[in-house]
Amino acid sequence: MALINENYLKLKAGYLFPEIGRRVREYTQANPDKKVIRMGIGDVTQPLVPSVLKAFHEGVEELGNATTFKGYGPEQGYDFLREAIAVNDYQARGVDIKADDIFVSDGSKCDTGNIQEIFGQNNKIAICDPVYPVYADTTVMSGKTGVCLDNGYFEGIIYMPCTDDNGFVPELPSERPDLIFLCFPNNPTGTVASKEVLKKWVDYAIANKSVILYDAAYEAFITDESIPHSIYEIEGAKKVAIEFRSFSKTAGFTGTRCAFTVIPEELVAYDSNGQAHPVKPLWTRRHTTKFNGVSYPVQKAAAAIYTEQGRKEVKEVIAYYLENARIMRESLTKAGYMVYGGVNAPYVWVKTKNGMKSWDFFDKLLNEANVVGTPGSGFGPSGEGYFRFSAFADRDNVYDAMERIKNLTF
Repeated sequence: MALINENYLKLKAGYLFPEIGRRVREYTQANPDKKVIRMGIGDVTQPLVPSVLKAFHEGVEELGNATTFKGYGPEQGYDFLREAIAVNDYQARGVDIKADDIFVSDGSKCDTGNIQEIFGQNNKIAICDPVYPVYADTTVMSGKTGVCLDNGYFEGIIYMPCTDDNGFVPELPSERPDLIFLCFPNNPTGTVASKEVLKKWVDYAIANKSVILYDAAYEAFITDESIPHSIYEIEGAKKVAIEFRSFSKTAGFTGTRCAFTVIPEELVAYDSNGQAHPVKPLWTRRHTTKFNGVSYPVQKAAAAIYTEQGRKEVKEVIAYYLENARIMRESLTKAGYMVYGGVNAPYVWVKTKNGMKSWDFFDKLLNEANVVGTPGSGFGPSGEGYFRFSAFADRDNVYDAMERIKNLTF
């Protein structure tokens, strides 16, 4: 008899974004004449920039020539991309991360979900609330939790509420966690973390022998020079942090798939006898066993964003999305909403009017304004009463959506 992984049965609903897709699909099928503006899922809308596209074509052409053909590449990524990442994303900011610390993958979603495989089953996990659903869902899937309680929290997870009372920045937990998920710039709230905030977390992790799982997928949207782009800009972080980054939002690779994880040599975790072990060899073993590497043309295209022209082009696209966020912030504020985020981040976090529930606001927005966003409760119980808008949209649609929302009546 084949037995299922019963941890999956603990998950109380479908993954957030497919549920959004289902509701939108049913509405559009019933109302084919309506123009629906999608600002929910954080998928980019602008095309790959010319430098990236050129490199992509070159990579494909090389595969069509016997003298330049490439089959299996190194699982950790080609040296040319890993070196470019190390030099441009880290060493240029005074951070001593080497190419050998970098593992190229097909997405941060996969990496943040898979990382728990190299840590023991008895680890206690801390996550923010609200936060990207993958952190909690994969913790449940891995068997590290009990059942889902009536308040929406799973037994065994340490939740760190992020509300307007604490500026959507989590407090240090009173219960000691072993693994701590942090995401800045934050998805969904758009909050950023100062050096002082991150130093507090690094010191806490060092004192408690914890590991910080730091999702920096949106660091390219930081324009404030005082805000760190990497947790490794904080002294001591290489001893206690793993960093995840993605080309999806940085360079429009949501459909192309390329990301990377950074694990410094200094990072250690412990066995049941309290003996320290370096973490990087464990991820190397997992990565090389279960992954055959990102395709050569994709990695060649990713490396193009580090050229002088590629960097310029990518910055222009990021500026386009940040301008969308500015328009959204100002329009929603004028429409009487409490608005957060949208500065140094591509997400705008909005408090619903009149205490309306997040999914009720979703349905009202879809049915009356034909605009799609993301219910805050889908990111965790503390997200109830909030709503996320994505700045990854075409400019005309942003103006149109904001006008429609302004005309909603409550």
